[in-house]
Amino acid sequence: MRVLITGMNGFAGSHLADFLLTQPDAQIFGAGIGATANLAHLGRRVAFISGDLTDARFCESLLTRTQPTRIYHLAGQAFAPVSWRDPWATLEVNIRAQVNVLHAAARAQSSARVLVVGSLDEYGRIEPRDLPITEATPLRPDSPYAVSKIAQDFLGLQYFLSHQLAIVRVRPSNHIGPRQNEQFVTSNFAKQIAEIESGARAPVLRVGNLDAQRDFTDVRDMVRAYDLALERGVPGEVYNIGSAHAVTIQTVVELMLKQSHLAIRIEQDPARLRPSDTPILICDAAKFCAQTGWTPTIPLETSLQDILEYWRNQVKGNR
Repeated sequence: MRVLITGMNGFAGSHLADFLLTQPDAQIFGAGIGATANLAHLGRRVAFISGDLTDARFCESLLTRTQPTRIYHLAGQAFAPVSWRDPWATLEVNIRAQVNVLHAAARAQSSARVLVVGSLDEYGRIEPRDLPITEATPLRPDSPYAVSKIAQDFLGLQYFLSHQLAIVRVRPSNHIGPRQNEQFVTSNFAKQIAEIESGARAPVLRVGNLDAQRDFTDVRDMVRAYDLALERGVPGEVYNIGSAHAVTIQTVVELMLKQSHLAIRIEQDPARLRPSDTPILICDAAKFCAQTGWTPTIPLETSLQDILEYWRNQVKGNR
């Protein structure tokens, strides 16, 4: 099995590499730009090719060089608030990179199975009558990021229909875990707590909207789902992936503060509030679970504890 993971040096990509290395005879290639610290623990067990996926010529040479039998396309700009500040940058990076990867595969007449990763954010402005969210729920994107993910999603469908590429599309819920960028909510809280514990920050946890409810899935469960999507998913189909359970951000904060030995005050920061923030997202993953047999296994409390330990080690290492 020759695997290409775009964005392998990112959060989910590095965890996917971890998981696939447990399988026999997996030859793993990664591609993308940026720092590779997330891959340091893998040593020479993977090959990372640095390059810009928005460059069509790079993508063509990448597929020629790696000859993958599976492609996991995880590269892109994944933080919704950034898309508010510079909408076009997010649209350009997410759409162009995927077009290049799929077009290169089509030109090469590749038989590789391809995973296109959308987002539960595609459903956007959810009404109470829409819950839980199924694959048939209307798409009402409420951020430029969500629009970019819809475009990626439907480009995957288009290349399946037009070029018969073996593309499986997924719409994952919020996934969390160690190595996630500090921009994201659980990682941000964990870093603040770790810095407070080290004395580098005052004992105040700065937060945004604590009333929002989200469907959190551990990244290690999520990458196992990605593997199953290409192993057992039907090309051309789209699948929601998530825990089917929503918790408030307030609950997440309380669970994380319980794991600290210090008294920490919570303070809302207006700068952390979004122009648009869907009140509740709950994923119905019944279709995916029935097709693949997947079920999440890692409790939220464990995920949060592991994230906090990761940031404690990071903060300690930076002192």
